[in-house]
Amino acid sequence: MQLFPENKRGLSSVYNQAIDQLSNEPCLFVFAHDDLFILDFYWASAIANGLEHFGIVGCAGNKRRQALQPSWAFQNDQFEWDSPENLSGIVGHGTTFPAIGLSIFGPPFQEVKLLDGLLLAAYSETLIKNNIRFDEQFDFHFYDMDFCRQAEINDVKMGTIPLSLVHESGGNFGTDAWKHGYQKYLQKWKE
Repeated sequence: MQLFPENKRGLSSVYNQAIDQLSNEPCLFVFAHDDLFILDFYWASAIANGLEHFGIVGCAGNKRRQALQPSWAFQNDQFEWDSPENLSGIVGHGTTFPAIGLSIFGPPFQEVKLLDGLLLAAYSETLIKNNIRFDEQFDFHFYDMDFCRQAEINDVKMGTIPLSLVHESGGNFGTDAWKHGYQKYLQKWKE
């Protein structure tokens, strides 16, 4: 287990550091936000079970990807939620257990095109074999969207898993940093 307490670097940089350090050691990567409480005693088994069916797993995602889509959950930059039939996963919200709120996006164990970066998991062999890394131009916003696009291009299936967790943050959509990241994302993927 590798933790980065009080990290000030972008998530892409930190996650790539972990990939580089363990590139010769087969392992399971679980990339997770520092404001995430994993409450499931069998979390490692849940992730391993999901990885028997998908190359990359997460807790929430979208079955489709559209041009100009600014997040796994939203259809456009006006933050309109995608249709419920396209969403998958469950995430608790708050700072306590039980969670203050529970977002039930849709049934888990669905193949998706985009995953929420609050938790992403994959075996090292999957990432290395397919040359999937985190693009360090995306320090926080859009690193997950870009990561999923790379997986899609390399035909690596992604899916959601049921995992009991609570996330403190709801995201910082619409901030200047988010808008800057969105422009970089659109430029990279020519949308």
